[in-house]
Amino acid sequence: MSVSSLLSPDAQLDLRGTPCPINFVRTKLRLQQMQPGELLEVWLDPGEPIEQVPDSLTMAGYKIEQINDCSGYFSLLIRCPVSDS
Repeated sequence: MSVSSLLSPDAQLDLRGTPCPINFVRTKLRLQQMQPGELLEVWLDPGEPIEQVPDSLTMAGYKIEQINDCSGYFSLLIRCPVSDS
């Protein structure tokens, strides 16, 4: 069984063509609507989006599970944090 089949996203967001920081804001808003532990797949453009968004999400407390280069865009898998309370 491949690793990618274990990482089946609960939701998907196509942000190709969306500039920074709007792509980060949209990703964060979508993650806030999801349940703890769920996985969001986000499609980002190369360059600034894939350089900035993962770092910004990590600083905001989200866990980046995987980044895939899909030739022309990147697929980012982000895990919603499970609260400690």
